[in-house]
Amino acid sequence: MRRDRDLTGFFKIALVVAIIVAMTMALLPKPPHLPIDRFGDKFQHMLAFATLAALASFAYPAARGWKVLERLSFLGAMVEVLQSIPSLHRDCDIRDWIADTIAIAVVVAIIALVRQSRPPRIRTLH
Repeated sequence: MRRDRDLTGFFKIALVVAIIVAMTMALLPKPPHLPIDRFGDKFQHMLAFATLAALASFAYPAARGWKVLERLSFLGAMVEVLQSIPSLHRDCDIRDWIADTIAIAVVVAIIALVRQSRPPRIRTLH
């Protein structure tokens, strides 16, 4: 039981760090060039939000998948709204939000399927 708390605590911290990094990268007027740039903007969005979805699912294992999808999709929408601020020199594109939401949905669905296929854990008292 302690191990589960330690793991969820780790994933909660990792999720906060990942959100800060993702938001910073999304809102920098001139983000640094990364090796994944060659795969395109949609790939970057999908990778970022797939990672956030996995971290959120592990940080909050009792949360329903649709809640993780809803909250992270809203975050993706907010990124696009904020990118429309002229001084950021970024582009607001609804297709980026759609890519975010698809990536979140795929990861949440995979995690839900894996969780359903696993036998329930038996907790022992020590």
